[in-house]
Amino acid sequence: MIQIPSDLNPDLVPLAFLLGTWEGAGVSDFPGAEKCNFGQSVTFSHDGRDFLEYHSHSWVLDAEGNKVKPLESESGYWRVDKDRKVEVVMVRDQGVVEVWYGELAAQKPQIDLVTDAVARTAASGPYSGGKRLYGYVNSDLMWVGEKSTPDVELRPYMSAHLKKVVTPEEVEAMAKSLGDLPDDGIAFFK
Repeated sequence: MIQIPSDLNPDLVPLAFLLGTWEGAGVSDFPGAEKCNFGQSVTFSHDGRDFLEYHSHSWVLDAEGNKVKPLESESGYWRVDKDRKVEVVMVRDQGVVEVWYGELAAQKPQIDLVTDAVARTAASGPYSGGKRLYGYVNSDLMWVGEKSTPDVELRPYMSAHLKKVVTPEEVEAMAKSLGDLPDDGIAFFK
């Protein structure tokens, strides 16, 4: 269920489906890097201004699903305009800064993004740009990323399926929204 906080900047309502902390797992596979399964935690938050703050941390998982080592971290800011155009500024721990542009799909919570600008430090690996698709599907957040380097054409490299982490406060609010149930609870199902 998508909830729109009362203190959310009205410009951000189209991005409300992203809000919260999401956790799950995915697959990473790109030439020159170790193919692996990974775990991921993503948080989209707001402070009333006209952007969402974004933080993502991922880690390599072993065959049993245990954390092995950090994989990638990124953070940034997401905005949307009145025409549903989305812009993202993102910084990655590998020494890459990106500006992404895209749009929200019509009639569904889905965002397509493409890099517009990439800046790299001397220590970063080769990277030319990318594409990402984020979608809210059956109450889960799913995403797939593509990237290119000077030697590798644009191709998928990571994807993940994330579930929303529900806080105790959110559980309490959901319970209160149900109201008082009769003692037998059967009337709730009628």
